Amino acid sequence: MSEPIPPYLGDPEAERDFDNASVAVLPVPYEETVCWAGGTANGPGAILRASPHLEFYDEQLDAEPYKIGVWTDDMLDVSGGTQAVLDRIETRFGAHMDAGKWVLMLGGEHSITPGSVRAAATRHDGLVLVQFDAHADLREDFEGNPHSHACAMARCLDHVSQLRAVGIRSYTREEADRIGAGIRSYKIVHAWEMTAEKLAEFLAGIDGKPVYITFDVDYFDPSFMPATGTPEPGGGEWYATLRLLEDLFRRANVVAADIVELAPTAGLHHCDFSAARLAYKMIGMLQRKRAAG
Repeated sequence: MSEPIPPYLGDPEAERDFDNASVAVLPVPYEETVCWAGGTANGPGAILRASPHLEFYDEQLDAEPYKIGVWTDDMLDVSGGTQAVLDRIETRFGAHMDAGKWVLMLGGEHSITPGSVRAAATRHDGLVLVQFDAHADLREDFEGNPHSHACAMARCLDHVSQLRAVGIRSYTREEADRIGAGIRSYKIVHAWEMTAEKLAEFLAGIDGKPVYITFDVDYFDPSFMPATGTPEPGGGEWYATLRLLEDLFRRANVVAADIVELAPTAGLHHCDFSAARLAYKMIGMLQRKRAAG
């Protein structure tokens, strides 16, 4: 018998307290288009199972982020194909936003992000999409499928005012030509140029803007995060990433986020724990931003 999946942080009382929660966690175990190693369908469950083992006090923030109120939705129904799943995500994600929740979606492969971005963009004019990723995900289609995870950001472009991508270190000639031709309102910081100066340029003009963060865990260096479908060498480091996230939360109005592409792997449970910790860090940054007014 498989171990039951707990709510995020493992508190069954919090699971029932939707009305008093500030954060809604939406698990979406969708995997259909991964092009190499699979397993992302198990990502949401692995993050939720790891989360009760976190220390709930955050020593960097000097806070207990869970006190903001965190409620976990049921696993989303992922039957019926990609378009049906995207429509379902948009509806559920939007309903939680309409209820005043800050929504954190747990994937699942990256092809789920256009659904949640559509929901956020409908409710926040001028939405800026900030992508943490190893891959550009700007293909028009992959093997004839325009909804592949390799096309996730291309499917988001029509719904956002800007796309800002950081940690990118792998893309096709087609994507390189598209970037070189000048995608509308696109900023990119490659993994090899993540200097303080470049990151300052990356954040320029972000102040006060509504931001959606999409975080593909293959953004991280695989020495830290090997449990992902297409790991690429040379990625982001934990504390430098937290500093960038802190700047985003402090300066922008981060309205929602997702964490995608964790592919749980036997013997690498630290990756599940790290993804759960990343989610908790984001919740803590949200808590601090709201406390500061």
